[in-house]
Amino acid sequence: MTFTLLDWIILAASLLLPLAIGVAVYRRAGANVGQFFLSGRDLPWWLAGTSMVATTFAADTPLAVTGLVAANGVAGNWLWWNAALGSLLTVFFFARLWRRAGVLTDMEFAELRYTGKVAALLRGLRAIYLGLPVNCLIIGWVNLAMGKILAITLGWNQRTAVFGSLALTGCYTALSGLRGVVLTDFVQFGLAWGGTVALALVALNLPAVNGVEGLRAALPSSTFRLLPVTGDAGEVAYRMALPLSAFVAYLGVQWWASWYPGQEPGGGGYVAQRMMSSRDERHSLLATLWFALAHYCVRPWPWIIVALASMVLYPGVADKEAGYVMVIRDHLPSGGRGLLIGAFFAAYMSTVSTQLNWGTSYLVHDVYRRFVRPDATETHLVRLSRVTTLALMGLSAWITVYLESVRQAWEFMLESGAGVGLVLILRWYWWRINAWSEVTALVASAAGFAYLRLFTHIVFPDTLLYLVPWTTVCWLTVTLVTEPEPLEHLIAFYRRVRPGGPGWTRVARAAGRHPEPLGRLWLAWVAGCVMVYGTLFGVGSWIFDSLFVALPYFGAAALAGSFLYVELSRQAWNEIDPLPEPDRT
Repeated sequence: MTFTLLDWIILAASLLLPLAIGVAVYRRAGANVGQFFLSGRDLPWWLAGTSMVATTFAADTPLAVTGLVAANGVAGNWLWWNAALGSLLTVFFFARLWRRAGVLTDMEFAELRYTGKVAALLRGLRAIYLGLPVNCLIIGWVNLAMGKILAITLGWNQRTAVFGSLALTGCYTALSGLRGVVLTDFVQFGLAWGGTVALALVALNLPAVNGVEGLRAALPSSTFRLLPVTGDAGEVAYRMALPLSAFVAYLGVQWWASWYPGQEPGGGGYVAQRMMSSRDERHSLLATLWFALAHYCVRPWPWIIVALASMVLYPGVADKEAGYVMVIRDHLPSGGRGLLIGAFFAAYMSTVSTQLNWGTSYLVHDVYRRFVRPDATETHLVRLSRVTTLALMGLSAWITVYLESVRQAWEFMLESGAGVGLVLILRWYWWRINAWSEVTALVASAAGFAYLRLFTHIVFPDTLLYLVPWTTVCWLTVTLVTEPEPLEHLIAFYRRVRPGGPGWTRVARAAGRHPEPLGRLWLAWVAGCVMVYGTLFGVGSWIFDSLFVALPYFGAAALAGSFLYVELSRQAWNEIDPLPEPDRT
């Protein structure tokens, strides 16, 4: 692949922009840790939501999607499409609650919800676990993808590519804090998504591909199906369709049971960070709703088109994920190469910058400030945050060397957190959950995962069908045999966060209140799912079949969207102070 002067100019502009933004917001980001990690809690919904989308669009995602499509056709994307159910649960059940909680990180929530040494232990251990090994693993697999892209397209040494990309990202993240990250995300998402659309159009118009009709003629019909059904009789590749057992595991278990960054049941991680950074509850909810629509309905189709084209263009390539990059290398004109490599750099930096800022917030706020230097000044903490950002950058580069594939890392993350999701959901809506519940879920999930890997031949996603029941039985048993949190603490939590539903009836009565019913939230969740999946299926049917076939899906999505518009319009959006103490005179 030959870069012209125009390509280099376009690429250089895409790399210098984040540094310019970092310098511009440097002083404001360094005012205090609230600015550095939450951007002063004043982000509008469109900026917070787009930042979520940009963060989940990394250099690894188009490559991983290419691998999924090569293995199981378009239906292979149910590995992550299933998570829309959990994302919409976050929109309607948790976005407001996270904003009301008023914590700086989701790890701090542990000591808001629970009490005592166990709560402190849970907060500290999870902060270290997620901030160091998990965070560095995530950055590592994103590094792996970016290194592969630059090695194939520009011929760079993969380690050189990783260290160069990471160093640039770490510098502007340390300078700018979350405000610079989200501002850069907004620009980078437009660049990254526009580049992938342009690549999809180029791929479709190649003579060897010959448009969608050419793809349909060259590949088995089962490749294009959105649901996991087998191919037509007589097809050589009919086994490509996603197995039904995998679909059941994805749609029936994974979305609510497994912890995965950006798709945590009940929110969490950088999604919670963006919700807590929003201006108010309304902006928090709208940000996550926009994220769900853009993440599942807008972004994947250009990736899928290029993945299918790569299967036609490079049928014998051993590394299926690399097929996406080979299309860039072999078929883009001058200027387009710089645009696409710049788009991948943008996607890469938007994800890594968030991971560095998010992981640093755990290590500085939930470990250092909480357990080492509670009296540390804001200036000291901001300086430490910048140093920690650079240290995480170096550690994640080292981990990258030991990773082999993006999909491998994805599956490891889903398996190792299987069964934790339900307790993360119910801790908001059932007063009986205590700190031991979460600790047990984490330990049981890790132990079950280790046992299946070491002593059985069960593979992902079938492992979920064993890990989730095991973990759930363990934490439920421990919950029921241990003491609940003190009633006074539960009342204080209820008055601050105001969760609804029957799970808080006992505490609400003790507080002199009646919990709000959840019926309308469930209706909104169902409508949101119809809107997202209707749009997703509509776009896919329009691309691979016709607008006529897509119209029923679009119609269902429009009806669901209209219901949500009316439902959200009738709600009161003003910020409400914690409930006053009841009059006991």
